[in-house]
Amino acid sequence: MKVEPAELSALEEAVHHRFRRRELLQQALTHSSFAREAESQSSTSIRPCGGDNEQLEFLGDAVLSFVVSQELCRRFPEYHEGELSKLRAHVVSARHLIRPARQVEIGKYLRFGKGEEKSGGRTKSALLVNALEAVIAALYLDAGLAAAHEFIVRCILEPELEELQKLGKNRLLVMDYKSALQEAAHASGRAQPRYLLVKEEGPEHRKIFTVEAHIPPSAEGGEGFVSRAEGSTKKRAEQKAAQQAWERLQSGQRGSAADASSANAESSNQA
Repeated sequence: MKVEPAELSALEEAVHHRFRRRELLQQALTHSSFAREAESQSSTSIRPCGGDNEQLEFLGDAVLSFVVSQELCRRFPEYHEGELSKLRAHVVSARHLIRPARQVEIGKYLRFGKGEEKSGGRTKSALLVNALEAVIAALYLDAGLAAAHEFIVRCILEPELEELQKLGKNRLLVMDYKSALQEAAHASGRAQPRYLLVKEEGPEHRKIFTVEAHIPPSAEGGEGFVSRAEGSTKKRAEQKAAQQAWERLQSGQRGSAADASSANAESSNQA
């Protein structure tokens, strides 16, 4: 299947760029299954269709990482290297790149071999994300870093940062909830949290640990509370319990110890 010029024009509108070298865009949309199939049917030794999009995907991944890194450093100068790395990993993860890939409807334009087409390649998240990265590389090769930068910021970075703003970026940047909880407890005039292993069940190779994080009252009269969570290791259970307690302190909720225990027990059951 060859993508017609009119269809390429629609994709160009979606990415806000008119390609001077449309063969780059065509290659970005070519899955390896199509390239192999076309090559096997060719009577010459020359690879038809410009090859597949795998090398472009490799380059696009690097361009994406660079642009996001550059923008995060510019927008968040107060963040440390570890915070920036975690935020970048979030933005460029396949889980979040699938949204812009679907937004520009990249699946409509992909070229697959017959087998991949029949197996539903147009709806496979991994293939859509790979193609998106290849298109980023095509933008870069056709018009330089500025064109790729504009697309990445407009379609990928800013929408994701807006979502994080709604959810609360601080939650994403926390890497050790026990340390974060200790700092939050200290800031609210509380003594250091205590962790108690209250249950351990299951066979040796598949144990489940239940841990409680006990948060003391604050000097200003804030009540103490208990957060309970389960995990496949004691350490994971402690981190989960600490996360629940930290999120409660961050939200500024104040309730009785009994209410807190009940709410956290319900949260653990849902998890």
